[in-house]
Amino acid sequence: MVLKLENVSLLREGNWILQDVTWKINRGENWVLFGLNGSGKTAILNLINAYYFPTKGKVTVLGMEFGKTYLSEKLRKQIGFVSSSLQEKFHPGDNVFEVVLSGAFASIGLYETPTDEMRKKAVELLETLGCIRYANRNYEKLSQGEKQRVLIARALMAEPSLLILDEPTNGLDFIAREQLLESIEKIAENPGAPILIYVTHHIEEILPVFTKTLLLKEGQVFADGKTCELISSQKLTAFFNLPVHVEWKNNRPMLSRLKVDEKDKLKAY
Repeated sequence: MVLKLENVSLLREGNWILQDVTWKINRGENWVLFGLNGSGKTAILNLINAYYFPTKGKVTVLGMEFGKTYLSEKLRKQIGFVSSSLQEKFHPGDNVFEVVLSGAFASIGLYETPTDEMRKKAVELLETLGCIRYANRNYEKLSQGEKQRVLIARALMAEPSLLILDEPTNGLDFIAREQLLESIEKIAENPGAPILIYVTHHIEEILPVFTKTLLLKEGQVFADGKTCELISSQKLTAFFNLPVHVEWKNNRPMLSRLKVDEKDKLKAY
């Protein structure tokens, strides 16, 4: 079991952010965490990373049960976390190679001397993610898409058991988005890849490697299970409380809204 949330509720500043959330991830499963803004996705990520502790319920991540062991530092070293919020935390002047190497020490900035093995691994990751050509450039000078690739390489430096990608395509144009998704797919298909959790509110970003999905709505689990069953017109119409149509092409879903015509028939537009 990689992750186990059992009837988890979270109270913050007098508001229930999560209520009775149950979610189990087994080894070999890659999941999408799908929800609209304000649905509680960030709260779940903070729980997984042990920044929050549940008000009610039980949380176990990578075999470590919250409340029974001192786990913050130990746990976070086993979790790779990629979020656009990290981009602002690096020091001006840090180059790409240094940012990636810092992942081996789970630090913001490179304060320790990396080994030759670490340097070799950083080069390999930069090559895998198509970043090697700008390895010596300042991180802050990169495009949004380039920064996200570098952050993924950084997250993989410590060989995490779990890799969380928190809306990694935010701010990217179509080409940059598809290039990044292609890199993520390659990572997931690697035999030694970590378990992936992909957080998004865009249906079209769901790749075939994400065979399981959790739909989160207003802090509660709306549904969870096989992606091919949940990402459907019927299920998402109920989820959004709005008539929608889902069409699958090349193993990727596309979403469109429906409207009622003069004869009260639904049709896509």
